[in-house]
Amino acid sequence: MYQKTELAPVPELIARIESQIGRAPKGMQAITATDSRGTPLVVRMPSISDKKPFPTLYWMTSELLKKEISHIEATGVIKQLEERLLEDSEFMQAYHASHQDYVDQRFRYMTGEDRAFAQQAGFMALLQKRGIGGIANWDTVRCLHTQYAHHLCGYNVIGQWMDEEFGIMDMIP
Repeated sequence: MYQKTELAPVPELIARIESQIGRAPKGMQAITATDSRGTPLVVRMPSISDKKPFPTLYWMTSELLKKEISHIEATGVIKQLEERLLEDSEFMQAYHASHQDYVDQRFRYMTGEDRAFAQQAGFMALLQKRGIGGIANWDTVRCLHTQYAHHLCGYNVIGQWMDEEFGIMDMIP
């Protein structure tokens, strides 16, 4: 079972994440989801990195989840999901709400300094329009990893669907 968290990136957790992703996590703000053993699953990233917009708020670090979700993606399910979105207006509406939740969280966690810089640099409109993982077209899915990372930290209908269809949540120790 997983836990939503708001853990500071202390050296012990940074080392665990580094071993998960193969490099030091640059700019990480917090560990936002862990498994029952305290292993990081998702981290929150800043919306501005190196003076540029960084639209991926939630980054999946779990090796297990990355592997399982990659297997699901390989079956062509993204195309099926995008077809369902076009055919099912309620699903599309819920998906747009998921994108809006992501944008709202991006601004909730943006530092005052980053907000001021984004305003001054003209990035605010971009950050308000880019949804989950930086998706510009809210009718497309693109990456299940970003969808599921968001699901563990907010409202994401694709992540809910993945739990129902593939039991992803049940795989988390």
